[in-house]
Amino acid sequence: MKKSVLISSLLITSILITGCGNTNEQATDDKDSTVQSVDLNKELENYKSFALEQMDLFVTETEKFVEAVKAGDIDKAKEIYPNARMYFERSEPIAESFGDLDPRIDARLADLEDEGKTEKEWSGYHKIEYGLWVENTTTGYEGTADQLLKDAKELRARVETVDVTPDLMITGAVDLLNEVSTSKITGEEEIYSHTDLYDFKANIEGAEKIFTILEGKIKEKDANLVSELEEKFKNINALLAKYEDGNGVFVSYEELTNEDTKVLAEAVNQLGEPLSQMGIIME
Repeated sequence: MKKSVLISSLLITSILITGCGNTNEQATDDKDSTVQSVDLNKELENYKSFALEQMDLFVTETEKFVEAVKAGDIDKAKEIYPNARMYFERSEPIAESFGDLDPRIDARLADLEDEGKTEKEWSGYHKIEYGLWVENTTTGYEGTADQLLKDAKELRARVETVDVTPDLMITGAVDLLNEVSTSKITGEEEIYSHTDLYDFKANIEGAEKIFTILEGKIKEKDANLVSELEEKFKNINALLAKYEDGNGVFVSYEELTNEDTKVLAEAVNQLGEPLSQMGIIME
C-alpha cells in the first residue's frame, strides 16, 4: 500500500510538469517548452558540466570495480560496487537518454523478463551484483566486467553530445524521485546486495543538484518555493543520515523496518509536490 500511494503522488507530480510543457507547447509550437520565458543557458551548461564530472568519476570507479572482479577480489568489488553506482544514479536523467546503453549498464533481471528477454541477454552492474552476493564469486563474470567498462566509457563519450534542455533538467529532477519510489524504496533495485540506500541517496543528490543550479532563477520568481525545497531536501537528507556511519557507508536495506521505509516514502512524497513547481514557476 505504501508503494501505490507514493507512486500515485509522484505520477501526479510528473503530470504537473508534463501538463505545464503541453500548455506552453500549444501556445508556442515549441516541443521543448517546459521553460519559455527564462534564460537558462548558463544553468544548462552547469548541469552538463556536472553530468560530465559524474561520468568521469563513474568511469574511474568502474575501472577499479572491473579490476577487482577480474582479480577475483570479491570483498574489494563489493566495497566499490555501491559507490561507483552512485555516480551513475546522480546523472541518470542524461544517462537514460541513451536507450541502448542505460539498460546494458543498469538493467535488473526483472527488467529484461518484463521485456520478454532472457538471462543470456543480461549484462552490467546488476549481473555482477548477482555473482558477488548470491554466488559469492567473480569467476565467469570477467567478460561481463569487460563489457561493462566499455559501455561506461561509451556512455561518457556520448554524454558530450547531449543537448541539455530545460525539460530534461526539470523533469529529470522529478524522474529521479520516481526512481526512488518505484525501486529504491521497495528494495527492488539492489535485490541481491541490499545497497539500495546508496542509490536512494544518489538520486536525491541528483535532484537536489538540479534544484541548486536553478535556485537563483526560481528565487526571482518565488522565494517561498526555494525555502520550502531547501527544507524538504534538508529533511530527507537528515533521515538518510540516520542510516549512514559518517564515512559514506550505509546499512543494509534489510535492516530498515516497515516504519523506517514509511517515513522515507513520506519524505519523498512531500518533496515531490514542491519540486514539480520548478517548471511551473518559470513559465
